[in-house]
Amino acid sequence: MQEKKYFAHETAVIDEGAEIGEGTKIWHFSHVMPGAKIGERCNIGQNVVVSPGVVLGKNVKVQNNVSIYTGVICEDDVFLGPSMVFTNVSNPRSAIVRRGKYEQTLVKKGASIGANATIVCGHTIGEFAFIGAGAVVTKDVLPYALVVGNPARQIGWMSEYGHRLHFDENGIAVCPESGEKYKLENGLVKKMSNNE
Repeated sequence: MQEKKYFAHETAVIDEGAEIGEGTKIWHFSHVMPGAKIGERCNIGQNVVVSPGVVLGKNVKVQNNVSIYTGVICEDDVFLGPSMVFTNVSNPRSAIVRRGKYEQTLVKKGASIGANATIVCGHTIGEFAFIGAGAVVTKDVLPYALVVGNPARQIGWMSEYGHRLHFDENGIAVCPESGEKYKLENGLVKKMSNNE
């Protein structure tokens, strides 16, 4: 029998057919279903469900009480805060079976979703976007955008290190932690290269 290259707490349920990357940790009472793909070095907190067809990239952090439903794809370095919620059907009814009609939600590299936030299905959360605690996301979120509220609205921009960006008259901002520079141009933010 091949030795597992990941850790799963004895109360976790890992179904046959799930793929789990090396160095990943799965904690108490969590359930990883068949066909789920979890990358390397992920941390799956307590009482988490990872449904069939879900894809988690490398180094994804999933806090306690999160259900990741079929249709959700999280790229590398995504953070899912405690008790945040995904949906996968935009018009659910108990008496109407919509299995197989799940809508895709894509969470791009480095994005963070705060505690108790809700992500309505069918949208894309851009790279390094920051979804505030309790926000209800009902549309796509731009890369590096900071959104809060219900419905979520953009109130600013965040650096890759998770700091609010303040742009000067030339549209340049500097992350106070990393020193990396960002440029705001035509309503979009991009990280500048060292020689810019």
